Amino acid sequence: MFEIDALRLLVTVAESGSFTKAAARLNYTQSAVSRRIATLEQRAGGPLFERLPRGVRLNPAGRTLHRHAVEVLDRLSRAERELAALHAGHGGLLHVGAFATANISLVPTALRALQDAEPSVEIVAVEGPTDTLIERLADGTLDLAVVSDYPSGLPSADGVTTTVLCEDELFVALPRGHRLAGAETVDLRELHDAAWLQNAYGDRPTMLADACGRAGFSPRKIIRVAEWAGKFGYAAAGLGVALVPSLAARAVPDELVLRRLTDPALRRTVHVALPTAPLPTALKLRDLLREAVTRPVVDIERRAPSPIRP
Repeated sequence: MFEIDALRLLVTVAESGSFTKAAARLNYTQSAVSRRIATLEQRAGGPLFERLPRGVRLNPAGRTLHRHAVEVLDRLSRAERELAALHAGHGGLLHVGAFATANISLVPTALRALQDAEPSVEIVAVEGPTDTLIERLADGTLDLAVVSDYPSGLPSADGVTTTVLCEDELFVALPRGHRLAGAETVDLRELHDAAWLQNAYGDRPTMLADACGRAGFSPRKIIRVAEWAGKFGYAAAGLGVALVPSLAARAVPDELVLRRLTDPALRRTVHVALPTAPLPTALKLRDLLREAVTRPVVDIERRAPSPIRP
């Protein structure tokens, strides 16, 4: 209903108390100010100023509209400043997505570093599977995502680019009382009769299915559990075993041990995904993620640090 320039003119006239002074301040002619105020009053449904012998002042309707105009102009000014900071990489909102195990240590470490470097940046974090995160990048609702080719490959989308962040080795989680818990490495064939805890199997290719095929067997049983807390709980109770990436090592409960597998292909690749025209803040976070993968993480026995392979 009201144009921004008209609201700005209203505020300027109210502050100066004169059409003539407002015209000089805004580099308008006095007649242009009078015409624009008259048009604004028509849209407002009546006069907004009392015309005095020397100048003008707001009437009750004018004071009402003036209050809202000041709020609107202030909000627009703040939006302008925030957008300028956002595009300069010094503030604004940054929408970040990641898959579950990346949120255990990797992503929080990088976000902490970003917050320390750019405290005016506000992070909006989203967790989800890789295919969902890629879709959200493509439709513009995410600015950066940490994604993986596990368990079913890395999807692609128009307007999204991905770069390799690190390789993440997959281990097998066993209860401490398991017959293989003390082994240095485990051959999958030694687990041919185990029940496996997996959120997807059979409906699409997975690393577990491929690895079992290479080992010459199919799992005796698949227990479909999606969340890591559930997988750890089932494994600790001796109800099954699970593939666990090294990024999840910090979250593994004491009742479980992680053991390396002899199959060298059992590793996933972690990627940073960005839109083709990323925000400067997103590029800063990408660099901080790269730094984070070179820092020590808990090793498979959770006793001493060992690095993720960049």
